[in-house]
Amino acid sequence: MNAINTKQNLATDNVIFNSSNDVMLDLSELKKVYPTPKGDYIVLENLNLKIMKEEFVTIIGHSGCGKTTMLSMIAGLNPISGGSIAVLGKGIKGPGPDRGVIFQSPSLMPWMTTLENVMLGVNQVFGHVSKKQRQDIAKYYLHKVGMEDSFNKKAKELSQGMQQRVGIARAFAIKPKVLLLDEPFGMLDSLTRGELQDILIEVWNKEKITAVMITHDVDEAIFLADRVVMMTSGPRAKIGDILDINFDRPRTRKSVLDHDDYYTYRKHLIDFLEH
Repeated sequence: MNAINTKQNLATDNVIFNSSNDVMLDLSELKKVYPTPKGDYIVLENLNLKIMKEEFVTIIGHSGCGKTTMLSMIAGLNPISGGSIAVLGKGIKGPGPDRGVIFQSPSLMPWMTTLENVMLGVNQVFGHVSKKQRQDIAKYYLHKVGMEDSFNKKAKELSQGMQQRVGIARAFAIKPKVLLLDEPFGMLDSLTRGELQDILIEVWNKEKITAVMITHDVDEAIFLADRVVMMTSGPRAKIGDILDINFDRPRTRKSVLDHDDYYTYRKHLIDFLEH
C-alpha cells in the first residue's frame, strides 16, 4: 500500500460557511487581486482549503506564490478580493483574538520587558480578570518557552532566538482558536531553529490549537505537520496538492528521521517544488 495519501485541489461546497463541526478554518473560492497600472494582478484564485480542529498544517510553495498573502488574509490584515474565510463557520471581519500570529520577525516593543510584551495581548483579551491572573497567564507561557528567568529583561537586550521565544509565548497566551505562523524560524541559525521547533510543538501538543504555518523548509514542514499543503506557483496560485503525514504524536526528531516513510514524504514534496 502506498504510504503517500494526497488530495488534488481539495474542493469545498459552493455554499459559503457550510462547515461541519470539525472544521476550524474554511477557505472557500478565495481570491486576492492587486490593481496595477497594467491591469489587475491576480495573486490567488479558486483557493479552497478546510483545516480541522486541533490540526497542524504546514504550507509550502515557491517564493511569490501567495503563501504570506493567504496567511495575512486569514489574520484579517489583508482584505479579501473574492470568496470567503470562516473560523468555526463564522466569516472573519478583520483581525481578532481568535487568530494569533507569529511573524518571521518577533516585532516586540524593544523598550518593554518580556513580561510587558506578552501582557499587551493578555490585557486586551483577558481584561475581565484580575491583574495577577493576567500576569500568571503571561508568566506561564514565558515559562513554557524557557524564558522564566527573563521576565524583566528588555526585549532589545534579547537575542533573535530569545525574542522569537517571547513571540511564541505572546501568541499562545491569548489562547487563540487558530495560530498563524509566517516562517517564524526563517531568520534563525539551524541549532536555534531546531530548539524552537521543539518548543513550538511541545506547547502545541499541550494546547491543541489549530495551527497553520508557512515554511520554505521541507524537513520542518514534515516534522511539524499533520498535513503539508503545497501551493502552485503564482500568479493565480491555488492548492496544488496535499500530503498527509502519518507519524504518531508526540514526535521526536529521531523517530521522524528513522521512520520508513520519511524519505518518501520528502521526495514527494521536493518533486512537487521542482515540477
